[in-house]
Amino acid sequence: QLQASGGGLVEAGGTLRLPCAASGTIFSSNVMGWYRQAPGKQRELVAVITSGGSTIYADSVKGRFTISRDNAKNTVYLQMNSLMPEDTAVYYCAAGPRPTILSLTRFRPLYWGQGTKLTVSS
Repeated sequence: QLQASGGGLVEAGGTLRLPCAASGTIFSSNVMGWYRQAPGKQRELVAVITSGGSTIYADSVKGRFTISRDNAKNTVYLQMNSLMPEDTAVYYCAAGPRPTILSLTRFRPLYWGQGTKLTVSS
C-alpha cells in the first residue's frame, strides 16, 4: 500500500529525491510522513505533510529537506539537499491520521512502506 524507492549512494553535498507511492485511499485521507533509521539508532520522524499541504520538519533536516505530495499521482516525495554523511539511513514512508495538534511527536502512523537505503559518502 506504500511503496518507497529512490535510495542509493550519494556524495556529501549532493541531492536525492525519494518518492513513495500510496494507494488512493491511504493517500487522500492521511498525513504522510518520512522516517529514517540510521545504524544503531532509533527511528526518527524527519517530516510530515498533511492532505492540505502543511508541513513540519525535524530540526536535523530543516532547511535541507522538503516534503511534498502530488495528489494526482498519490505520491509523497522527500527532496534531500546538502546531504551529509549523518543522513545515511534507511528511509521509510508512513501514513496515519492527522493528530488533533499537528506535531512530529503526535504523529502515529497506521501504514508503513518498506525502507529504501540512502548512503552518503564523505
